[in-house]
Amino acid sequence: MTLCEEIRRRRTFAIISHPDAGKTTLTEKLLLYGGAIQTAGSVKGKQSARHAVSDWMELEKQRGISITSSVMQFEYDGFCINILDTPGHQDFSEDTYRTLMAADSVVMVIDAAKGIEPQTRKLFKVTAMRHIPIFTFINKLDRDARDPFELLDQLEKEFGIGTYPVNWPIGSGIDFKGVFDREKRQILAFGDMHKGQMKLDSVKCDITDTAKLDEIIGEYSRKELVDQIELLDGASFEFDLEEVRKGKLTPVFFGSALTNFGVQPFLENFLKMTTEPLVRTTSSGEITPEDEHFSAFVFKIQANMNKAHRDRMTFMRICSGKFERDKEYFHVQSGKSLRLSQPQQLMADSRQIINEAYAGDIIGVFDPGIFSIGDTVCDKAKKVQFEGIPTFAPEHFAVIEHKDSLKRKQFVKGVQQIAQEGAIQIFHEPNTGMERVIVGVVGVLQFEVLEYRLKNEYGVEVIRNNMPYQFIRWIKTPGVDVKALNLTSDTKWVQDFKGNDLLIFSSEWNINWALEKNSGLKLQEFSKE
Repeated sequence: MTLCEEIRRRRTFAIISHPDAGKTTLTEKLLLYGGAIQTAGSVKGKQSARHAVSDWMELEKQRGISITSSVMQFEYDGFCINILDTPGHQDFSEDTYRTLMAADSVVMVIDAAKGIEPQTRKLFKVTAMRHIPIFTFINKLDRDARDPFELLDQLEKEFGIGTYPVNWPIGSGIDFKGVFDREKRQILAFGDMHKGQMKLDSVKCDITDTAKLDEIIGEYSRKELVDQIELLDGASFEFDLEEVRKGKLTPVFFGSALTNFGVQPFLENFLKMTTEPLVRTTSSGEITPEDEHFSAFVFKIQANMNKAHRDRMTFMRICSGKFERDKEYFHVQSGKSLRLSQPQQLMADSRQIINEAYAGDIIGVFDPGIFSIGDTVCDKAKKVQFEGIPTFAPEHFAVIEHKDSLKRKQFVKGVQQIAQEGAIQIFHEPNTGMERVIVGVVGVLQFEVLEYRLKNEYGVEVIRNNMPYQFIRWIKTPGVDVKALNLTSDTKWVQDFKGNDLLIFSSEWNINWALEKNSGLKLQEFSKE
């Protein structure tokens, strides 16, 4: 295959949802169709001893939630598919945000009974900012669900986006009979087979075949369906692929990921509708995927994915050209050349050494400590730099100290490595070192993950004392004497480990006080370094 042919068959997308909407279950069923796994694991372990493939961290398996994003690649029907499974829990939204930067389209999973939930709203807004295609899978039709017209109306009103139902549900819960395929004008009848462990062969029946329809779904359901389809055909948005690819129209699919119903039709339609790898923006202009010069950016760093090796893995999204193992590339931020000798294709925590990869692919490379989130790696013959990935300002703060003074070295290493991943931000009070670290996080559950990882990955137990602060600002006034600033008693001066001065506040009132009482003081919510 030529370079262009390889790139054009790539499809790279993220899956987002509110917790417990069925995102990880849908991910596993997609992997099942691609032959990447043989048996789907139960997310909460109720029906199977296996855990979800995409949940690799031990704490994820214990809690039954996704804490960190996972990367999975598989082949299906001539396509090379890269799935980015993201945390649904709001406390890990920053990891999800970074992952969305690496995706070309998004699959939004919605619980049919609950509709749009808070975390779905937040993630949709991030997705909409990039104007990338959004596909909606309304899940759990095998349980009692809200009226499908009501669900579509909610999507349109809350997100300001058009909807096009590709299929239509026939009942829900114990009355769920299947779906109507609007393009094929056929019924796919539902059967609760094998608890979703095997592919489901559905019975097909044309909507005009009244006798057979009555036999399959019953006269009442048949009459209701005919009325709904007539209304849908007359009043809903027309399908427009260009509008889909601009992120203005979302194709909607109804199904049940747990019972494997509607997943294969979703996958096949999605692959037809979604885009090839997208054009990316650099500091010197746009770069196309087919550009023969390799370029990529770092969107995720993860330490200790493999306990046996205690290594650090950097995830890169390839934006243009072809990556070749052992070829020398240029790391823009350090200004140095480097050779990536063991590039890996990933399946959650499983790895396979590869010799080449193409625009659209996600690769993992071993990181000796030189990479940061947002870094660019590119061909030496054509140097480019991608726009950085902004970070969320932390909203919760705590002091952590190691219990055992003999574990200081492990404590310092653990805190620094986890901070470099972007999961936490670390600060200290001026003239103090790493004995007593101030940790800032977006969500409080991140503290629990930090403590768990320090204990299990670095052998360090810590003491945590929460702090009464909610806001942080970088001081951007050149040459300011921070000690001379007029601040409230519940405002604290801290520094990051690059030596930058910051203030943390307990309320917005304290921020306004600092600005009013200190003429010329400039504060910034995000660090742009």
